[in-house]
Amino acid sequence: MKTKLFIRSILCLALLIAIVAPFTFLVPKPLVAVVEVAAKPKADKAVAQVVEKVKVKEKPLHQVDLPDFGAIYDIPTKKRRFFAFIRPAIEAKNNELAEDRSKLEFWHEQISLGLGLTADEENSLQGLIKAYRINKEASTLQQINDLLVRVDVIPTSLVLVQAANESAWGTSRFARIGLNFFGIWCYRTGCGMVPGGRNTGAKHEVAAFQSVEAAVSGYFNNINKHNAYHVFRTIRAELRAQDQPLDAEILATGLLPYSERGAQYVLDLTDMLRHNQRYFIKPSSEQTASAE
Repeated sequence: MKTKLFIRSILCLALLIAIVAPFTFLVPKPLVAVVEVAAKPKADKAVAQVVEKVKVKEKPLHQVDLPDFGAIYDIPTKKRRFFAFIRPAIEAKNNELAEDRSKLEFWHEQISLGLGLTADEENSLQGLIKAYRINKEASTLQQINDLLVRVDVIPTSLVLVQAANESAWGTSRFARIGLNFFGIWCYRTGCGMVPGGRNTGAKHEVAAFQSVEAAVSGYFNNINKHNAYHVFRTIRAELRAQDQPLDAEILATGLLPYSERGAQYVLDLTDMLRHNQRYFIKPSSEQTASAE
C-alpha cells in the first residue's frame, strides 16, 4: 500500500512539473534516484607530455617572384598592387583572342563570298578547330561560326574581380603556392595541390601553374571551352549580334556554374565590379613611377 502511495505521489509531482514548466520557461527534468557512493581516493595525476607541432612551410611550385599581398594592410594599396600584378597577363590574352577573332571574321567573309583560304589560313583554322573542340564534320562556314562564339575576349574588369574573389586578393594558399588565382581544378594525380577539405574518395586537385600567363590562359580556356559556360558564351554572342558592348555585369550572370554558391557568387561579383571601378583604370607610367 505504501508503495502505491509513493508511486502516485511521484506521478502527481511529475504531472505538476509538466503543467507548471511551460509557464515558468523551465524544461522538466526526469526524476532520478540519487545514490550516495563513497568517494574513492584520487590517483596520482599522470604527467602528460606536451608535443609541440612543427608547422612545415609549404614550398611554392613555381619560380615566380610573387608579391606578399598578405603583408599589405592598406586595402586600396593592396587592390592596386594585385590588379597591377595580374592585369598585364589578362590584357595579353585578350589581345591574342582579339587577333584570332579578327582572322575568323575575315575568313568568314572570304568563304561567304565564295573565296577559298590559303594553305596557311587553312592550317591556322584547323589549329583553332582542334583547340576549341569544334565539330570536324561540320561545314567550314559552320565551324567558323562556332569558333566565333568561343574565340572572344572577356572584359578585363570581370577577370580581375574573379581573380580577387577566388584568391582572396592573392593571399590564398592556392595563389601563393600554385599561382592559381581562379580556383581551377585538375584531375591528374600530382597536377596541383590537394585541397584540405577534399571529400573522401574525391580525386581532383587544385591546378598549379608555372607562370601568371599560364594561370590566366587556364582561366580563359575554361570559360571559352568548357560546356558549363555555354550560357556565358551565348550571352556574349548575343551582345555581339546586337552590336552592344560586352558589359561585365551582364556577362557575370553567365557564371552561375563557376561556384557552388550560384546566384550569391554572381551577386558578389557584380558587387565587386561596382565597388572597384576606380581600380580598373590602368595607371599611367608617371603615376606608377611616383607610387614606387
